[in-house]
Amino acid sequence: MQRRVVVTGLGMVTPLGTGVKKNWEAVCAGKNGIGPITKFDASPFASQIAGEVKDFRSEDFMDRQQIRRFDVFIHYAVASARMAMEDSRLKIDSYNQHRVGCLTGTGLGGLAMLEHYKEVLMEKGPGRISPFFIPGIINNMVPGQIAIEMGARGPNLSIGTACAASCHAIGEAFRFIREGLADIMISGGSEAVVTPLALGGFCSMKALSTRNHEPEKASRPFDLHRDGFVMGEGAGILILEEMTHALDREADIYAELVGYGLSSDAYHVSAPDPEGEGAISCMKMAIDSAGLEPTDVDYINAHGTSTKLNDLSENKAIKAVFGDHAYKLAISSTKSMTGHLLGGTGGVESIYSVLTIKYGIIPPTINYETPDPDCDLDYVPNEARKADVEVVMTNSFGFGGTNGSLVFKAFEP
Repeated sequence: MQRRVVVTGLGMVTPLGTGVKKNWEAVCAGKNGIGPITKFDASPFASQIAGEVKDFRSEDFMDRQQIRRFDVFIHYAVASARMAMEDSRLKIDSYNQHRVGCLTGTGLGGLAMLEHYKEVLMEKGPGRISPFFIPGIINNMVPGQIAIEMGARGPNLSIGTACAASCHAIGEAFRFIREGLADIMISGGSEAVVTPLALGGFCSMKALSTRNHEPEKASRPFDLHRDGFVMGEGAGILILEEMTHALDREADIYAELVGYGLSSDAYHVSAPDPEGEGAISCMKMAIDSAGLEPTDVDYINAHGTSTKLNDLSENKAIKAVFGDHAYKLAISSTKSMTGHLLGGTGGVESIYSVLTIKYGIIPPTINYETPDPDCDLDYVPNEARKADVEVVMTNSFGFGGTNGSLVFKAFEP
C-alpha cells in the first residue's frame, strides 16, 4: 500500500506578519502587506515598493551569534521551522532523528549579505570578510541550519528552481515520505532579496510594478490594469508526516498532500509559454498523481503574479486542464496581498491552501477592479468567500520555465 502524507505543522513569516494566525486573519480580511521600500533608498529605481517583513524579531528565534552569522533569509526559515515544529508538537530524539529530514527551496539565497560583504571588500579589504560569509549566504544552509537546530539527521537538501523552488521542495519531500526514505520532512522555502541589486535586476527586466504612488494597489493579479509583480520576502515551512506515524502520536492533521506535478516550458528564460503548455502538463500530472479527476478540485491558489504574460498564460492553462469546470472553480492569488516571495512563495501559498481546507474560507484576490476579458475566470474578487473546500491545488511557476503544482485534500483516515 502506498504511504500517505499528511500536514501536521505550519510556520510562516510574511509581509502580513509573523505567525500563521496573524497571516490567516490578514488574508481573510484582504489586508495588504505592500508599501514603500524602507530597507534602503529606492528613489533611483523605477519600482520603489515591496512587501517587506515588518514585525519580525530574529532574537525571538535565534541567539545573537547565529543572527550575525546568517543572512536574513535563513533567519526567516529557522523561525518558521521552529513555529511549525511547535505547532506539530513533534519531538525529535535519538529514536526518530534519522527518519526526520529537511528539504527547502530558495531562489537567490543570501543576496543582502553578499551585497554587504562586497562593500566590505572594496572599502576595508579581504581581511575584514567574516569566516561565516559563505555559510551565511548559501541556499543549503536553510535545511542545514534547521537540521542543526532540530537535530534532524535524515535527508537534507535544498532546491533552487527560482519561483517554483519551495513548491518543488514540498513535492520532493512528499515523494521521500511516500517512498520510505523518511517518516517526517520539514519542508517549504524562504527568500529575502529586497535589496538594491535584486530590485535593479528586476527593474531592468521591466518585470516589476511601477505603481509607486499607490503601493497598496500595485499587486493586482488578473486585473486588466496589472503592470508587473511586486517583490516580497518571507518564509513558509510545513511539517509533512507519514500518516500512521502522525496518527500513532495523535497529531492534529490539517490536510493530506495527495498530488505533485512538475514540468518545463522549454520556451524562454523568463517568459512563460504563451499557451501554457508547461503549466498544463504540470497541473495534469499533479491531479493524476493524486488519483483524482479535474472536477474534484474546488479551489486553486494561483501563481497569479500580476504580470501581463504570466496571468494570461495561467488562465489559458487552467481552462485547458479543467474544461467547463474551470468556470466553476474558485481561483485566487494571495500575492495580491503579500507580493511575490520568489523562492519562498510555494511554502507560504501551500500554508494558505491547507488553511483554506481547514477553515472553509477562500482568500480573495484583492485589487481586482477591472476585469480582463482574456482572464475570464472566478478570481474571488476583493472579499474572502466561505465555502466547503475538499481539494485545493496550488501552482508555482519559475524563470527558466520550471513549473510545480501541489494538490492538498481534506484528510480522511
